[in-house]
Amino acid sequence: MARIAVIGAGAGAMAAAARLAVAGHRVVVCEREATYGGALGRFVREGFGFDTGPALLHLPAVYRDLFVKTGREPLESVLTLTQVDPASRHVFPDGTAVALPNASRGGVLAALDGALGAGTGERWSDFLGRARDAWDATRRPLLEEPLWSEWQVLGRDPYPAVRRRGLFGRGKGPTTATLAEIARRELSDPRLIALLESHALAYGFDPRAVPASAAVLPYMEQTFGTWYPAGGMRALTDALHARCVARGVEFRFGAPVERIVVTDGRAAGVVTADGEVTEAEHVIAGVAPEALAGLVPGGAPWEPEDAPAGPQPGPAPARMTVALALRGARPDGAAHRTVVHTDDRAAELAAVFGGDGTPAARPTVTVLRPDDPATRPDDAHEAVTLTATVAAPGPGGLTADAAEALATRMTEYAEAAVPGLRERLLWREVLPPSGEALLSGPALAGGGGRFLRPANTTRIPGLHAVGGWSHPGGGVAHAGMSGAIVAGLIVNGEDWRGSS
Repeated sequence: MARIAVIGAGAGAMAAAARLAVAGHRVVVCEREATYGGALGRFVREGFGFDTGPALLHLPAVYRDLFVKTGREPLESVLTLTQVDPASRHVFPDGTAVALPNASRGGVLAALDGALGAGTGERWSDFLGRARDAWDATRRPLLEEPLWSEWQVLGRDPYPAVRRRGLFGRGKGPTTATLAEIARRELSDPRLIALLESHALAYGFDPRAVPASAAVLPYMEQTFGTWYPAGGMRALTDALHARCVARGVEFRFGAPVERIVVTDGRAAGVVTADGEVTEAEHVIAGVAPEALAGLVPGGAPWEPEDAPAGPQPGPAPARMTVALALRGARPDGAAHRTVVHTDDRAAELAAVFGGDGTPAARPTVTVLRPDDPATRPDDAHEAVTLTATVAAPGPGGLTADAAEALATRMTEYAEAAVPGLRERLLWREVLPPSGEALLSGPALAGGGGRFLRPANTTRIPGLHAVGGWSHPGGGVAHAGMSGAIVAGLIVNGEDWRGSS
């Protein structure tokens, strides 16, 4: 039995802790905040509840596997998961709207043909067929295995080049196109392009820079479905925490780690702000690479040749959240998620990825209306959450006036999804971007490896990285996969290559 210290109580860290505890190890989690969950936060006021981080779950099999492997109680015995149907509704600037069924390729094809015109569904379906090829080529190395030591191989984009008519025919070798380029070439309809690019933007990716392999994002959602846990995503972290405690994991809240102890070149424990030393044979860090570099002697814990570069210079984009408490019942048949697309995508992308931090005048707004009694004081009220991807806040963050102005615009645009919203509004809470709101997307092949994440192993033996800022990247499911990989490396040794 080894002693293991875990820094942070996010989903990935708790996933690793639960698996290691079941394997017989003594696990202690040190969390700087007063509670667990990391980016999966919850805002509660006057009987209304709102998710402040990711609000929907894709690839639920990741957590089903975790609960099966860590005890006899399956995930559904402690958490009610419901497939969201439609998976999403999209409202475009020209006034057209389409509701996309959950996990139904044929249903999506028919819905697109009916709403956007004959042929659009088949065009989208053909595109997702190519996305499936990219998914099949990268699923194991990007999701199920530790990052390859020869990670540069994954810098080649697996997305298949589109077949072209004419003298030159189909190009040979992998494509080097960006997601935006294949969108224009293969989808052509501006509404289909907006649909595709909104998936990238929601993860904090710039479609003009991200490789074509980002096509796996809508493929993953459409193929494996969109799920909502009763009580919101916080309920998932509640279940994770309870499973950890039941398996003997010790949690220390309000205990920020100030230093990782390195003895004879190996991680040997952590020191918290109160001076308490927790000795350990292994240390797992569920923090961003920059934070981890500040905890170990010598700075960055990865050798240069082992550390893929980031997806773009500068801070990652962030999530702006607006919580709305409404009078009046949620209408029957209202879509759980509606994406209200911007009428100026170029301006939005420039503001998010290349501006001075000033929010776009017209951002894409995602409107979340869960049919969940846990989100409202009674059935005569409704809780609605608005989110938008914005530039990372500067040192001082968004000013209060700028945040309020952006929230006002987001509320106005959300009326396309919730008619009469402003007349029903009881109150509004603006939750501007913060450190926990920074977006870290899943690892992607292509782009010369710039869209990979740092490995779970480091140059310091016994020190591992877990969570959305390390391999295999961000997203609730990917964080759970990260926990599984780190647990596998500790239990089976660093030459372990995955469980499937």
